[in-house]
Amino acid sequence: MLISHVFEDRVLHVTLLRDLDVTGRAAAILHIEALLAAHAARHVRIQLPTSDPSPASLSVLARARRLCEGLGTPLTVVGPVRIAPRSRPAVA
Repeated sequence: MLISHVFEDRVLHVTLLRDLDVTGRAAAILHIEALLAAHAARHVRIQLPTSDPSPASLSVLARARRLCEGLGTPLTVVGPVRIAPRSRPAVA
């Protein structure tokens, strides 16, 4: 699987599960196109898996941007989420 998605409050949240290569690029954009056609999203949010995306991942973002512009739907791109370690209570 290349992407995951959640549709919540008319916002389509798409996550690239890994940095894409050329072979994954076409499959990922087809999946995003199908999601855009299936949902009347008022906003699209794409999350990248890395802060230094591959050219193929950037190509998917460019295509998604063009699709969203054609639909008049705002697009937001966010970087990877870092999970902070849980803090432990101080021992007195």
